[in-house]
Parts: sequence; C-alpha cells; structure tokens
Amino acid sequence: MDSDYGVPRELSEVQKKRALYQPEVPPCLQGTTVRVEYGDAAIAADPAGAHVISQAFPHTYGQPLAHFLRKTAVVPDAKVISEHPAVRVGIVFCGRQSPGGHNVVWGLYEAIKAHNQSSKLIGFLGGSDGLLAQKTLEITDDVLSSYKNQGGYDMLGRTKDQIRTKEQVNGAMASCQALKLDALVIIGGVTSNTDAAQLAETFAKAKCATKVVGVPVTLNGDLKNQFVETTVGFDTICKVNSQLISNVCTDALSAEKYYYFIRLMGRKASHVALECTLQSHPNMVCTCFQPILACWPMSHNLLMLFRTCTYAQVILGEEVAASKLTIFDITKQICDAVQARADKDKNHGVILIPEGLVESIPELYALLQEIHGLHGRGVSAENISSQLSPWASALFEFLPPFIRKQLLLHPESDDSAQLSQIETEKLLAQLVETEMNRRLKEGTYKGKKFNAICHFFGYQARGALPSKFDCDYAYVLGHVCYHIIAAGLNGYMATVTNLKSPVNKWRCGAAPISSMMTVKRWSRGPSATQIGKPAVHMASVDLKGKAYELLRQSSSSFLLEDIYRNPGPLQFEGPGADSKPISLCVEDQDYMGRIKKLQEYLEKVKSIVKPGCSQDVLKAALSAMASVTETLNIMTSSSPGQTQLS
Repeated sequence: MDSDYGVPRELSEVQKKRALYQPEVPPCLQGTTVRVEYGDAAIAADPAGAHVISQAFPHTYGQPLAHFLRKTAVVPDAKVISEHPAVRVGIVFCGRQSPGGHNVVWGLYEAIKAHNQSSKLIGFLGGSDGLLAQKTLEITDDVLSSYKNQGGYDMLGRTKDQIRTKEQVNGAMASCQALKLDALVIIGGVTSNTDAAQLAETFAKAKCATKVVGVPVTLNGDLKNQFVETTVGFDTICKVNSQLISNVCTDALSAEKYYYFIRLMGRKASHVALECTLQSHPNMVCTCFQPILACWPMSHNLLMLFRTCTYAQVILGEEVAASKLTIFDITKQICDAVQARADKDKNHGVILIPEGLVESIPELYALLQEIHGLHGRGVSAENISSQLSPWASALFEFLPPFIRKQLLLHPESDDSAQLSQIETEKLLAQLVETEMNRRLKEGTYKGKKFNAICHFFGYQARGALPSKFDCDYAYVLGHVCYHIIAAGLNGYMATVTNLKSPVNKWRCGAAPISSMMTVKRWSRGPSATQIGKPAVHMASVDLKGKAYELLRQSSSSFLLEDIYRNPGPLQFEGPGADSKPISLCVEDQDYMGRIKKLQEYLEKVKSIVKPGCSQDVLKAALSAMASVTETLNIMTSSSPGQTQLS
C-alpha cells in the first residue's frame, strides 16, 4: 500500500486546470528575508486555567506572539532573518481528511525551496503510524504535480489516532532524531494540535532539536479561538453540502410530499450546520451547541412552542440551564412545525441535523457515557446491554434496533462516540412519523400523511476539490510554517487573520498552542472536582455571535415561507469564486491585528508621556489609564472560568 502514496493522479480536465492555479501570498511572506516582530507573552484565554496549563507546559507556555512583517514595515526591534541554512522538515497528516490539506504541503515546500534549494521536505506515510514507523516520502516537484489544489490526503495518507501515550511521544521523538529533522509540522484539528503542543513540550524538555508546528486544518470548523478565525476545509465542506441541501430543497418544493431529514458531518459542534443553513435556507435546523442545545425554528403563530430553548448538556458549575430538551421534546417541536406548515398547505420540508446532536440530548448522552464506561472496563458489546443501570436499560430497549447497535460501537480514540455512524436523522424521522400518525388518527392533524426521506451528508464532501479560499488559505499557512521554523519557534500554530479581506491584506503570524488551551473540570459531588488535562478544545457556536443572531432573525421566515437559496456548485472562476463563509464574513475578528494595533498605541503613549512632559499631558494619561484599567479589571474578573462537566 505504501507504494501507492505520492503516485501521479489521473486528472480530469477540470483537475488539470486547477493544478495550474497559483495561489498568491500576502506581502509579509514575499521575498527571501523573514521579518518577525515579537509581541507580549501569550496567556490562556481562561485565566482560571492558566496555572494548570503553565504547570503542564513549563517550557512552551507564556511564549510571545509572533507577527511576520512586510518588507516596507518600519519596526525598529523586529528580528530580520536573511541567512537560511538548509533544513530538514517532516510533515504529517493527522485526523480526518479536509479539502486543502495538500496545499499546506505545497506552500511549505515552495517556501523552504525558495529560501534554500538544499532544504528537504519529508512526508510521513499513513499519518501518525508512519511517523512512529519512520515511513517517509521526500516531497518533490514531481510528487506535488498532480496534488496541487486537489482534495483528499492521498498524497501521504492520514490517521485519526492520537499521539497520546508516553511510548508514542517518545517514538515520535526517536523518529525525528533518527531523520535529523529540524522541524515537524502537524496538520489537523483540535486533537492533533493538542498532540503537537505535547510533542513540542516533550522535545523541549529533552533538548531535542526538532521544533513542532501545528496547522489548523479540519472540516468541522471547530478549531476557532482568538487566534484562529476558521480552519482549512470548512469553506469547501459547507459549499459542497449547501448545494446538495439546496438541491434537496428544490426537490421537496417540486414533489410537495416529502420531509427530508439531513444529517451533516461536523462532530460535536454545529458550525457546519449553521453555515449551511445560512447558505441554503432550509426550513429547520436542530443545532447542538455545547454546552447548550438550541432547537428551533420559531413561527409567529406558535411562538411559545417554537421558542429558542436552552438545555445544559453538562453541568456548568452550580448553573443548570432553565430548560432541558429530551428526544421527545425535540420530536414534539418538529411535529408542531410540520403541523404549522400543513396549516399553510405545505406538506414538505427540509430539516438539518448536525451529527453531534445525539451527544447533546441529555438521556442519550448519559446512556453513551454509561456504554463507554463499560467498554473501558472491557465489557464486550454483546454483553453491555445486560449490565446497564435500570434507567439506561429501559431507554436502550425503547430505542429502535438499528440505533442500539450503533450506540454500542466502540468509542473513537478521543473517547467520543462514533457520531458519523449513529443515524440520528433516521431516529428522529421514525419518532416524528409515529407521532404524526397518532395525531392524524386522533384528528388533531389535518395534513397529508407524513413521509420522510433521510440522508447523511458527510463523506461526499471530504474529498472535494478545495474552494479557491481554501486553496489560498492552506498555501499561505504552508508559507507561514516556514517562517515559524526560520524564526526557531517551537510549540506554535501557524495563524492567518483578517481572512475576510483580500489575500494582500491578510495578517500572518504564529501563536503558542498552549495559549489556545483550556482546562475542563468535572463535578463529582458537592466537594469533589476532577480537573482534566489542558487541551485545545472544540469551540462551540458563539450564541452571542453575529452569525447565530443572523440565523435567529431568519428562523420564522425559513420555517414557513420556503425561501430556499441555491448557491450552485463550487466555483473556481467568475461569480461566487471569491465568496467566503458567511459565518466568517459577518463576524468582526482580526484579533492578531488588534493586538498589534494595541501595542502601537501603547508605544505611542510611552513616547509622548515621558519625564519632562507637561502636567496636563501626565494628568490626561493617568486619568485615561485609570479608567481603562478599572474597566478591564471588571471584565476579566467576571470571566466565566472553566467549563464544568458532570
């Protein structure tokens, strides 16, 4: 199988044309001189977890932010790197394939060769398994030729396994030392970048010369924080899925007799479902936001029935959300929506369901936890049902046989359920059909017989040709990786901000991965708390964000008016080619740019308020600083702290 990696692809005419597309890079990455400005030490976003993180990562926590500068930038204390000795860099795909991943490899290859032709880029075959086994392929122009701007991870292969045990971490270090690597670049999502941070810390402690760099690549879009605006692959996944959803919407409107239940890939968060809803305008979406679940939409006539409901998926400190939605609550809300549409002579519709919904329903989540606990104790799948607690056993027996079988699947390497294998859409469709038939029989429902068709849109989009945005973003991140390596940084993630602007205005930099970590706490009773390990955790949809607010504002019209929108197939030229995710464009981001602007203001204040300045200037500065400090103290003291789970 290893001989199949890196072999030339048979390309269609469209693929051949895409292979010729040359992404551009921002001015800060152009030329052969690396200019880097270091900011202040980066801290964890959650101050309450900072101590735990600093204890776990003493060598890599508290490192400064890095900003890469254009040639014309005038920054007196910037570090200028003009000498570029030959380097040996390893690169590995971790996690699930995401459109655009190949362009990270291409961008890094172009960058290291532009700075020194003798440098080598070495790909590990088969993901982390290949890293541990030292199975490699040297990246060359010939190898890259048929993978530029192409989907998939088949140039090198991938794995979804974690590098978590002491043996695996030491094995990765042994491979890097044996291959004399100056750097190791890990491409992946939250789990893979947590692994990258751990490798960087271990390497630093052992004085291993290899630097570790992470790259945010995941189709789920859940690696988001103050430094990362979106991930490579998210745009493509949402565009491909949105067209499929829109096609189904048109079919529903044409036949006028089917309800389509569509489950979307995206793991525990609902970023994909949110973006696809904004792009295609289906009638309903059940969004599983962690730690809360919001299930809507709302209609004008049934406001109380379709109110936005919140329910705590987990216990958050002493807080418990006011309302808890069970599988039956969700079923009722969908049924009420079907009935409201039938009153308007609409006997069709499209409902989106994120695959993580199953873990957001309290009783199903608790059941999964109990099943996974039995798995962890070595109980076989055949015997688990007989060892469940009474309430869990009753729920398990209530569920359809196909769901029972799927819930019994062994958990993933990160201990989560195999969400892509659990057909939540079929479960909901079956429950809704049963309830609608009951209402029809009782005469409370006057519409046509309910008919459901189920789909799962997941694997269809993972290998898609990446969008223009993902091609550009991934290629630029590859170049940023070289700049990080040239600057000698370890335990950093490549970052690009101001992404909603044209490429020539993108801001490129690097942030310590440890500063993106949080620490979760599990409540084990009134006086017992278990503290988890620091990790880069999945980011849920921001319920106060502009994208979610946009969705809420449109919910009533989406439900009742059939204002379906078809963005069409993925475009590489002409109208639509330069479009970016709606959820990216509506938010006001560019965190790295604002940090740099703040530093500029502070430096300007220091240059004005010096010994010898007037009393008026000094008084004005003190008054302003006192006000700002008081405001910031209030804001930081009201930080919610770590998420508590039960």
